[in-house]
Amino acid sequence: MRVLVWISESSWHACVDLARESLDPGAELTLLHVAAGDAERLAEGPLPERLGRHRRPAPPGPPVRELGEAEAQALLAAARERLGRPAETLSLHGRVERLVVQTAAGADLLLLARDGHPRLGPPSLGPRARFVVDHAPCAVLLVWPQGPPALETIHWPRHLR
Repeated sequence: MRVLVWISESSWHACVDLARESLDPGAELTLLHVAAGDAERLAEGPLPERLGRHRRPAPPGPPVRELGEAEAQALLAAARERLGRPAETLSLHGRVERLVVQTAAGADLLLLARDGHPRLGPPSLGPRARFVVDHAPCAVLLVWPQGPPALETIHWPRHLR
């Protein structure tokens, strides 16, 4: 079984812990981190097409993409160490939700964490996770980052209370 574990900064512990505790030891694991592709563009300053402004020079120090890649590699290394078993790591850069779906095409299972509101119901999935769940070409396993919320967190319509 090939399992893709989508690692994000806010919820990777829950995904890795579930993979370590619940998946068959023979499963082939890939830890995936995808950095959004718009960070460098925003760091460059005003866009030239906006009110005739010119780009300001890049800030001193390493380029934003290099810093982001170093952080992604550190996160993947920490996830692999916490996992405690062999796993491939993959760091991508671009449209997060689309790259996760494309990478999941070769997997039997995609493991990801909820990234929305910490309550029961549709808002528990943010836009990226919702896109991935709706378009994943394999089975999907959703994890609550801090454990499942109480049943009382369901928002019931007034006429059903």
